Amino acid sequence: MNAAQPRDADSSARLRGYNRFLLFVAGLGGLLYGIDVGIIGGALPYLEATSRLTAAQLSVIVAAVLLGSVLSTLFAGLLADWMGRKPLMVLSGVAFIVSIPVIALSHGYAPLFFGRLLQGTSGGLIGVVVPLYLAECLAAAHRGKGTAVFQWLLTLGIVAAALVGMYFSYRVEAVAQTAGATALFAFKDQAWRSIFWVSLPPGVVFVLGSLRVTESPRWLYRKGKTEPARVALLRSRTPDQAQREFNEMAQTGRATALGTHARDPILQRKYLLPFLLACVILFCNTATGVNSIIGYNTGILIQSGLSDLAAHWGYVVFTVVNFLMTIVGMTLVDRIGRRSLLIVGTSGIIVSLLAVGIGFLRTEARSVNARSAVQQKLTTGRQLMLHFTPAVAEELLVENGAAGRMDPGRVTLAIIYSCGDFTAATSFVRSDDPAAAPLVVDRANCLPANRVEALFKNPFGNFGAAMDAPLRIEKAILGPIPEVSHGWLIALGLYLFMGFYAMGPGVCVWLALSELMPTRIRSNGMSIALVINQLVSTTLAAIFLPFVSKYGYSSIFFLFAGFTVVYFLTAKFFLPETKGKTLEEIEAHFAARV
Repeated sequence: MNAAQPRDADSSARLRGYNRFLLFVAGLGGLLYGIDVGIIGGALPYLEATSRLTAAQLSVIVAAVLLGSVLSTLFAGLLADWMGRKPLMVLSGVAFIVSIPVIALSHGYAPLFFGRLLQGTSGGLIGVVVPLYLAECLAAAHRGKGTAVFQWLLTLGIVAAALVGMYFSYRVEAVAQTAGATALFAFKDQAWRSIFWVSLPPGVVFVLGSLRVTESPRWLYRKGKTEPARVALLRSRTPDQAQREFNEMAQTGRATALGTHARDPILQRKYLLPFLLACVILFCNTATGVNSIIGYNTGILIQSGLSDLAAHWGYVVFTVVNFLMTIVGMTLVDRIGRRSLLIVGTSGIIVSLLAVGIGFLRTEARSVNARSAVQQKLTTGRQLMLHFTPAVAEELLVENGAAGRMDPGRVTLAIIYSCGDFTAATSFVRSDDPAAAPLVVDRANCLPANRVEALFKNPFGNFGAAMDAPLRIEKAILGPIPEVSHGWLIALGLYLFMGFYAMGPGVCVWLALSELMPTRIRSNGMSIALVINQLVSTTLAAIFLPFVSKYGYSSIFFLFAGFTVVYFLTAKFFLPETKGKTLEEIEAHFAARV
């Protein structure tokens, strides 16, 4: 036997082992990102039932993760260039670890918001640095599958968060059958805190793993550390592969690393075209409503007709569909390409969102507006606390002339109210939920705290006049709880949405983000594109509950479908195929079009 053969075998085993470890660590980053997004889905019903927060405040708590992502994403590219990809991965994991006790031990809106904001800060850093790190460390033949591992474990994080929520849903169900309202309230309060505590260990493992991987070879080269860059390439590639990519880096990146063409204008088509394309894709990707549908999934299913327990089960199935279809996307992304997957995925998303919207529209058409009856209960003019029981539901139905049209034991109520030009809304509450928190209509929730907040809440509103304006009930939407069969049909539509998203945009978006950006602007360009992504996601999550309270669930799903049409057209007519191309070849493609 040739003596070189054992050495070659050992070298191949070493390369495979390191690449698997690299994917494991980077995948843990995706896991944390998925937990960031998904953990609130299981915790939200219990947080809503025990925190006394308004619909607007609950929406902000859900959106705080996305807002934190926006803030950290703004600086993630600069930080990644300054301190390196590896140290930033460690920093993002530490931020996640710290956020958990801040959330789980919080009492009140402010500390809960801060903890979720810190958790989102971690997610924003991870969302930039991990795909960036993978794109720069993996060979072209494996980059699609490797970056898909990030999305795959992201979906696993969402599944894990849903299973944790499912476990506590069973426990809440057991307590509800054996204990009184006070004990049930206390257990629900403990449940949402425990859900967050369970998510702590993956953050610790991610930090420990990040300390053991090598730095990005392309970052090292840009910093003038050519020999460490060569060594880093050799850890994940054969000598021939490493030398070829090192030569390409030298040819393409020398101007950036050594500053010999520092005057090369950024505002050129070879930079602007891929940058703008990536920004449009990132905008449309989150405008599909995916983060809002994940974050509010349990509430959506409850409103569609499912019980609390069934809705939690429905959310678990939803996350499993996401997880399994991501595997399908991973197997196809390097075979049929990014563009084809995006076209198929966005087509399916449009159809499923329209189906869900039509399903909700049919039930919402049966709703009545009990505004006058609720206004009469507002005796003080400053606050109304309404325990929505079947007796109260029957009273409102009778006063509104709708007696006999709905079962008072199975109806929902949401109230929209105003002070002058400023409005607020409660979340939906069901009459068949004995442990539900009361609906609270309060001037303090409606009025802005100052003129700055008033400007954001309603730029055309008269802040001074609103301070003296009476509290008015604008709408009191009283509607039937649909049948369980309707709930499962809505769930099926959401499963189709998640399946098409996971197979297409879910896998391809991170690749589009990291592959399209030219070397010179990659880190900062990714940050800007992700800021746009997170701003849209934050806005949608923050307005979700108030929006559906005012206009219904059907309207929000039709809005998501409209954005996805733009996504489909972008992928169909403007996106080039990047399958099997090195980052330098993709950059040359756009440069050739100048």
